[in-house]
Amino acid sequence: MRCPFCGSDDTQVKDSRPADEGGSIRRRRVCNGCGERFTTFERVQLRDLTVVKSDGRRVPFDREKLARSIRVALRKRPVEEGVVDRIVNSLQRRLESDGDSEVTSRQIGQMAMERLKTLDQVAYVRFASVYENFSEAKDFQNLLGSLDNR
Repeated sequence: MRCPFCGSDDTQVKDSRPADEGGSIRRRRVCNGCGERFTTFERVQLRDLTVVKSDGRRVPFDREKLARSIRVALRKRPVEEGVVDRIVNSLQRRLESDGDSEVTSRQIGQMAMERLKTLDQVAYVRFASVYENFSEAKDFQNLLGSLDNR
């Protein structure tokens, strides 16, 4: 593993332990070059996922981008930080196990909205407003109306 501080390849694992409810391994490392310590996470990856954007571009799946979007929607909401990681992990596992190496950005957004809808309705509305590109108050009213009908 390359040191993020000095770029040296000479690093050593000092401690390993399970993380994300056994879904990954957290490793504490030390660089033998500069002496800095850093943490890495290893996760099982069933297949490389490619996201097909609405304009047809294909980009690699970026779990951190999805996590950031969900964190923004959940900002200042009474939800523990670990919840975001669990949501992203379960969405990624579901996408990888579906068998297709290409997934549309629409599918990812819909899956995230399903999870947020049951977790926190305010976060759901925030995420949906960006994801669905709301342009006027009527869009919010329609979404809120669909929540009332549940």
